[in-house]
Amino acid sequence: MEASEPCETHGGWQDGRTCGGDAEDKSRANWTGNSGTKVIRKRYQLVKYHDLATYLKSNEYILDHYRCDWPLRETVLSLFSIHNETLNIWTHLVGFLIFLGLAVYTATVLPTLMHLSGLTSMSSFQKKEGEVLVSMVPPSEELVTRWPFFVFLGGAMCCLMFSSTYHLLNCHSQRLHSILHRLDHAGIAVLIAASFFPPIYYSFFCFPALRRMYLSGVTLIAVTTIIFASLPRFRTPEFRKYRAMLFFCTGASGVFPGAHRLAIYWHEPLAFKGLEYEIAMGLMYGVGAVLYAARIPERFKPGRFDIVGHSHQIFHVLVVFAALAHYKAGLIDLQWRDAHGCT
Repeated sequence: MEASEPCETHGGWQDGRTCGGDAEDKSRANWTGNSGTKVIRKRYQLVKYHDLATYLKSNEYILDHYRCDWPLRETVLSLFSIHNETLNIWTHLVGFLIFLGLAVYTATVLPTLMHLSGLTSMSSFQKKEGEVLVSMVPPSEELVTRWPFFVFLGGAMCCLMFSSTYHLLNCHSQRLHSILHRLDHAGIAVLIAASFFPPIYYSFFCFPALRRMYLSGVTLIAVTTIIFASLPRFRTPEFRKYRAMLFFCTGASGVFPGAHRLAIYWHEPLAFKGLEYEIAMGLMYGVGAVLYAARIPERFKPGRFDIVGHSHQIFHVLVVFAALAHYKAGLIDLQWRDAHGCT
């Protein structure tokens, strides 16, 4: 146990480190143990924005319920307590579990459903028990490779787990905050890049040169994004809008292979079937980025949305639903290639 004593109400530290407030403004509950020695009970309470250490100050419209410089054990246990990061943690932790389940489902159940769908005769898409079964053309003898689909699922899980871990542990220390902040931003870039793999691979399945060109391009863009997002100055609150613009532009680069796909397959209805899900995904990412950058709605009612409803929480929810929309679009592309191949 550390020698320094966190203050009960204002977050000060006995050894002079700043969790905001005066280092001498602290509260301790003392009593005498069985051995006659003095025992100090440490209590870690939530603090206000103006009492925070500088590295934790990122949104001045969220006024209260902050954790600051908590020991690792208390930080981990705060997963089950109420503070202004609780929903940030759980929205993406639940999202991670959803995509973990989808990965298992895709690996075990989905191949069988894909085979069975070829035995039916349908003129349009049907949705039954959450599955999209398509049989508009004769099925090919072999299922196409699944690895691009698992790249997307892996990217989604990395992003969601990095994000959840960052929001859980970022109050432990400045060093850990810096490391996890980099991982959080890297996870966003990984998700964006991984999301491109299924549509590009299956869209240009019959055009290997184009496939390699586009996949190499999005990978390079993602690596560049990670490098820029890892720069210390780029991770400061002042660059919030620029971070949002960078990630938005990275995602918007998918317009080029998407338009190319539609130009090639304009005469094939199946090539357009997943478009509504992709549009929904783009809209959710775009709205989330705008709310995150503008800090809406908390900027209009500072303190009102400290626990529930601030922009970062809304952004998290939209990211999960956008990724789910992309998963649905990926199922359609996968069924298209399983059924059609390159004939």
